[in-house]
Amino acid sequence: MAYIGKINELLARMTLEEKIGQMTQVEKNSLTPEIVKRFFIGSVLSGGGGYPIENTLQGWVKMVSDFQEAALQTRLGIPLLYGVDAVHGHNNLSGAVIFPHNIGLGATRDEELVYRIGRATAEEMAATGVHWNFAPTIAVPQDLRWGRTYEGYAQNPQWAAKLGATYIRGLQGDRLDDPLSVLGTAKHYLGDGGTTWGTSRMLFPIPPGAPFEGENNVFAFTIDQGDTRVDEATLRATHLTPYIAAIQAGAQVVMASFSSWNGHKLHAHHYLLSEVLKGELGFEGFIVSDWAGIDQVSPDYHQAVVTSINAGVDMAMVPHDYERFISTLKQAVEQGEISPAHIDDAVGRILSVKFKAGLFERPLPDPEYLSLVGTAQHRQLAREAVAKSLVLLKNDEQTLPLSKNTPTILVAGRAADDIGLQCGGWTIEWLGKPGPITPGTTILSGIRAVLPHPDGVIYDQNGLFKQLGDQEAEIGIAVLAEMPYAEGFGDRADLTLPPEDVLLIQRLRPRCRRLVVILLSGRPLILTDQLPLVDALVAAWLPGTEGQGVTDVLFGDLPFTGKLSYNWPRNMQQIPLQGGMDPLFPFGYGG
Repeated sequence: MAYIGKINELLARMTLEEKIGQMTQVEKNSLTPEIVKRFFIGSVLSGGGGYPIENTLQGWVKMVSDFQEAALQTRLGIPLLYGVDAVHGHNNLSGAVIFPHNIGLGATRDEELVYRIGRATAEEMAATGVHWNFAPTIAVPQDLRWGRTYEGYAQNPQWAAKLGATYIRGLQGDRLDDPLSVLGTAKHYLGDGGTTWGTSRMLFPIPPGAPFEGENNVFAFTIDQGDTRVDEATLRATHLTPYIAAIQAGAQVVMASFSSWNGHKLHAHHYLLSEVLKGELGFEGFIVSDWAGIDQVSPDYHQAVVTSINAGVDMAMVPHDYERFISTLKQAVEQGEISPAHIDDAVGRILSVKFKAGLFERPLPDPEYLSLVGTAQHRQLAREAVAKSLVLLKNDEQTLPLSKNTPTILVAGRAADDIGLQCGGWTIEWLGKPGPITPGTTILSGIRAVLPHPDGVIYDQNGLFKQLGDQEAEIGIAVLAEMPYAEGFGDRADLTLPPEDVLLIQRLRPRCRRLVVILLSGRPLILTDQLPLVDALVAAWLPGTEGQGVTDVLFGDLPFTGKLSYNWPRNMQQIPLQGGMDPLFPFGYGG
């Protein structure tokens, strides 16, 4: 490969400071273009909610270009890698198409569809000059109480492997150096979906405006970033399987997990990072830490850096205090605690990926591709994905599909007309939020668009419909939703429907002859007691911006084809998921 010689030439010319700069990734609000030049920063990221002051296509292009141009002005002109959490579309960018979260894509079982979503996401990212996606999550969630369950395709490692590998192929395209290809990231290595309830020790400051409570404004995670307590055979069979597929699919980046395996932090795990991943599996790309993940290895920061880098972490997502990381790593090398050869291996891996991605030839955004963001074609693709993700859990007396000639349909629930609730977490903001946070089509507007007489759709968020008196409608539709969350902020001990959702069902039931419930959620919820009140029940997951995909199936323009990628438990005693259980609806149900 021609770039091998170029890498060796660069390594021979680079100072230790320039090499360490390549191993440093900084969050965009924590640095300026001038700092990129001064410290030879190799990578910049936008985390959840990491959009520019002007959250527009033009704002993104300027932000990324300013950082990139600074990198090109350094002595060796090595381009930087800009990374984002585009976990269901380019979801930090207002106006980008937001696709269903992975739990919904898992229900489609459609590899070709997932590939096309990867391509569309890559196009919208590349248009802004971003060529690194911190996705897909290829975890295999085993406990639905985990706040990241919706980021996993399935509880089954084979399906997680198939769809995760397919998505990486979609992001990276036929050629990684194509201007419309972006790097995928297999994460979080390893076992993040198998952590044990109650083992997390993470305390996180509650962001301003977040709908969470905690003592001293701190939220305690319960299972996210916890400890996976299984033997090695189980770890390999359940959690390593998707990584084997991801590497075979051409993954160039693996992100280390915050979690531990039997008490040993993954960011410090030489056996799993270096011996298994880089050695046994032959992974030739680079390992990036998670957000300040190195800090968790030891209360002694110097020891944390030495341990993590020697374990196999190649690039540190610092993300704020870059000067401390840079000076610490330099001191460790100068003191002989980390060998120069180890540094060269890490930097060589990073440079190799940059060459493969074509960044040396095309480092800056190309105005030619700006029109690819938020296109009608991408919205139609997302609408198709929504339709294929829906799982019909109950349908007494063929309540569904609904007739478009139904004279009156009552629609209740805030989620019926709320883009933010449709999208969930990782949408514009890290935790997401309710409301019209980005352009899209709500389920209510989709219903109104389908009926020949939109006046026949009566909406009452609270399900009271006082204006109807004792009048009974043929059809009532209640749209229920989890409030948006991300990561450990979604750790929940109790997954039963909240009282306000139970009350909404109870209010609407006597108002209609047949009741349809559409559930927007990042995981199965416990609704066994409410099931007898419902004539039809649809799991719509977190569908994203294209709510018309729900009505396409609801009114029979398309069939229900989605199948559960997780067991749907009867009660909390069936969580975590386990063999031999008699779930309310089993894995594979639907279609």
